[in-house]
Amino acid sequence: MKCPKCESNLKKVEVGVYGAKQKAISYQCPKCDYFEFESKSSKKVVEELRETPLKIKQKIVKLSQDRLGMYFNNHIVRSLNLKKGENIYASVPDKNHIILEIRS
Repeated sequence: MKCPKCESNLKKVEVGVYGAKQKAISYQCPKCDYFEFESKSSKKVVEELRETPLKIKQKIVKLSQDRLGMYFNNHIVRSLNLKKGENIYASVPDKNHIILEIRS
């Protein structure tokens, strides 16, 4: 493939995208910084990222003397349609995970 700007040969590069296991294929010009992504591999990466669960960094806050808690980010509240006063069930399967369950 040739660069549409300077006619140099494009170099094929596999590009890692944070959060995706698959890599997108990019064709890059070593002379003029032109690049383009291959459609097929890019679509696969986007589909993989859409399947990834929402992850948001949260801070633990002190509620009172012996209690800790956290506030839910507005994106989480909206995506789960949470309302004030609803009950959620928490379980701790191991030292690195907390599972919150909403039962209707």
